[in-house]
Amino acid sequence: MCGTKRKSRSPPASVSGKLGTNDTKEEAPKLEIVWRNVIIMAYIHIAGTYGLYLWFSGQMLATTIVIGAHRLWAHKCYKAKLPLRIILAICQTFACQNSIYEWCRDHRVHHKFTETHADPHNAARGFFFAHVGWLLVKKHEDVKTKGQTVDMSDLEKDSVVMFQKKYYLPLTIFCSFVVPYICPLYFGEEPYKAWYMVVCRYMLILNFTWLVNSAAHLWGPRPYDNNIHATENALVSGLAVGEGWHNYHHVFPWDYKAAELTTYNYNWTTALIDFFAWVGWAYDLKTVPERIVYQRVHRTGDGSHPKHNHGVGVVQDDDNGTLCNNNLEVKNSWGWNDKDVTKEERDITIILKQNNKKSQ
Repeated sequence: MCGTKRKSRSPPASVSGKLGTNDTKEEAPKLEIVWRNVIIMAYIHIAGTYGLYLWFSGQMLATTIVIGAHRLWAHKCYKAKLPLRIILAICQTFACQNSIYEWCRDHRVHHKFTETHADPHNAARGFFFAHVGWLLVKKHEDVKTKGQTVDMSDLEKDSVVMFQKKYYLPLTIFCSFVVPYICPLYFGEEPYKAWYMVVCRYMLILNFTWLVNSAAHLWGPRPYDNNIHATENALVSGLAVGEGWHNYHHVFPWDYKAAELTTYNYNWTTALIDFFAWVGWAYDLKTVPERIVYQRVHRTGDGSHPKHNHGVGVVQDDDNGTLCNNNLEVKNSWGWNDKDVTKEERDITIILKQNNKKSQ
């Protein structure tokens, strides 16, 4: 009741008294360590932490392959100053996926002669061949002969690329296997575990890269061009740090974003290129205007794009000017420096962070 004072309760002696001064308090039982569980939990957290390092380093190497060998050197989507080119060349060496020169040559041939016998990993021959089978057999003669017609003079003038090409084998053995093996040994890892984790990391990087050649050429919509094998595959893009938007990439291989996306979702490589552009190490970033993208969507897309006009032959822009029609011829090109990139395509391309100073 309101007028009644409540009696305060005294805390138990075991709480109010100081520890060790209460005669009635029982001593805490001695804890017995279960060493088996200690070892298991210690291993889980140490191995998991090391696994995070391997995952991060693997993703980093995959990203730098895409930034460097792919978007910079193979397609000339942007330009890079010397410090960035050196960093990207070092990371490419750690990845152990051929020298920059050979990687770019094969990739340019792939774009130029896609899904023909001249394509090194021709997806028309099935998933396994496009994924890894092409590396298990001798190259088709068309790959060799057509490969000689692809211009590589720009890379032959790049001192970073040619230095790496000259010393590639000893450098990649040291960077890809010796260094990743020695590092965990220094922190007490068992030799056989360290070795198999190095191999596991390498296997994952290879397969994530190969998925672009296989899965992203077989499964998924073709919103930009329904006449080619390359597709839009979000899963591949997530695993290959932005390389799964492949239908767009084959239509506009010189676009530094390699996708129509306006955000960095599933396209972390673009975020890094933008970062280096902000720093000042990357410049002349090439991209395609929206209206040109929609023009191609209407003309050759499979109808899966939300902007597709579903069968109307002529598309007009906001000024009622004709953008395209269904009779426009399309040629495959490997990137910005390809002779088959037309003057009109160059004129409409947007170039961001322009820098007139010569760097490469």
